[in-house]
Amino acid sequence: MSLRKIIFWCHLTVGSIAGVVIFTMCITGVLLAFERQIISYAERGFRVDPPTSGPRLPLESLLEKAHAANPNPPMSVAWRADQSAPVEIALGRNQSLLLNPYSGAILGAGATRTRAFFHSVEDVHRWLAVPTGNRATGRAITGACNLGFLFLVISGPFLWLPRTWTRAAVRASTRLKFSLAGKAREFNWHNVIGFWTCIPLAVIVLCAVVMSYPWANNLVYRITGNTPPAPNGQQQAPANAQSNAQRNRNHEASSPSSDKSEHASPWSGLDALSHKAEARVPNWRTITARLAAPSDPNITFSIDSGNGGRPDKRSQLTLNRKTAAEVRWEPFSSYNSGRQLRAWIRFTHTGEAGGIAGQSIAALATFGGAILVWTGISLAIRRFAAALARRKSASERAANRDPFGGITAQSAPNDPLPLEN
Repeated sequence: MSLRKIIFWCHLTVGSIAGVVIFTMCITGVLLAFERQIISYAERGFRVDPPTSGPRLPLESLLEKAHAANPNPPMSVAWRADQSAPVEIALGRNQSLLLNPYSGAILGAGATRTRAFFHSVEDVHRWLAVPTGNRATGRAITGACNLGFLFLVISGPFLWLPRTWTRAAVRASTRLKFSLAGKAREFNWHNVIGFWTCIPLAVIVLCAVVMSYPWANNLVYRITGNTPPAPNGQQQAPANAQSNAQRNRNHEASSPSSDKSEHASPWSGLDALSHKAEARVPNWRTITARLAAPSDPNITFSIDSGNGGRPDKRSQLTLNRKTAAEVRWEPFSSYNSGRQLRAWIRFTHTGEAGGIAGQSIAALATFGGAILVWTGISLAIRRFAAALARRKSASERAANRDPFGGITAQSAPNDPLPLEN
């Protein structure tokens, strides 16, 4: 068997096994391509009219108003340089409150249906929306299918190569023919779309593999000559749980019904720290403060001077809560080459690293990947059905053949009998 046939059968087998999951990830990837812009558009009605005079309310006041409206402990607070943008207080992964930064009025929870939709799509994309207890299994399946998809994308161009390099052969493999039907159409679409999407798909899927497997993530650091970060997911879980429990106790203590309502707000001093974060990056556009427990001596600000999709425009500032002293300053330039590359991989996978153009290319390539799966599975089914038909026809001919090698009268009643020698 030639190398081309070996690669072809491996390509066919992997595509047949992982095709359904790959198709699911491609479709959900297309839906998530412009998530940030769609949510922003859906929440355009929550923008405010900035007053001609008067500063914004302190963050502590806004947090107190949000806590009075929703007792769930806030996880973070984000504000923008755009004076008409509301302040967003996150109460969980998919729950938030939008407030008028000047009056403190509760504007609402934002585009809750839109956010819930994208949240559900992301769950399907990442772990097939399996229950929480089985997410490790879902991640393992999508990770394995990402590896399979990478093999399909790499082996596809090899199989695409024309057997004879002529202008007609190249044209047939690079131009869509909408006049075709059936197997011919699917073969043409599979080859042409595979040719035009192989490079962006290879980049997208390679990034997905890096995000799916720790060994691939560590390889990014090693190829850049850096030491991979120590795994800390299991170590952080108890600390996070303890932090959340402590945060709940502190917020219960600060609620109006508590006997300790006279105690200082758990967010006291946050506004002064926020001004220092704003001064650290004069051209900032969005700042997010992660609200740790009051027992934590430090607070971290994520400062973004871009549109949210460029890791080189992001930096982190950690300040001491009491003294406002700078504990740690981490601009993108301070990261080692491994960490910088890993940060770019996250936003290259979604296309956000290239702005609207990058997102559009990623969306088109991912949609092309879905068509490749559809046409590939259809061609595989046709091949399998044709093989079964050939085998059935051969078995019927063998059953109707007499012991001396002739054809029985039942199989060919209108044929003349074989001549005697």
